[in-house]
Amino acid sequence: MSDLAVQIPTAFDPFADANAEDSGAGAKDYVHIRVQQRNGRKSLTTVQGLKKEFSYNKILKDLKKEFCCNGTVVQDPELGQVIQLQGDQRKNVSTFLVQAGIVRKENIKIHGF
Repeated sequence: MSDLAVQIPTAFDPFADANAEDSGAGAKDYVHIRVQQRNGRKSLTTVQGLKKEFSYNKILKDLKKEFCCNGTVVQDPELGQVIQLQGDQRKNVSTFLVQAGIVRKENIKIHGF
């Protein structure tokens, strides 16, 4: 009996690799561009997921000047800083971020209707 090693089964977590910080699945940081419908024909474009090293206020200033719209930077407890722009500016914002060299095109996800 001493020849056989007894193994006690342990709990197996199949999602342990996906939850790891440095895993390949979670390593890609996406910039999410969404549109939200307000009242009537009014809409709001939100940009989240930009890196912390960028100045959100400078990016917002350039976006407002480029697209002739108003906007603000909002601090969200879960999402961090989020840029909000008036109107449906999803395609404009995505092309602006790629041309400015802030984000690669593969890392942008556009959501909305």
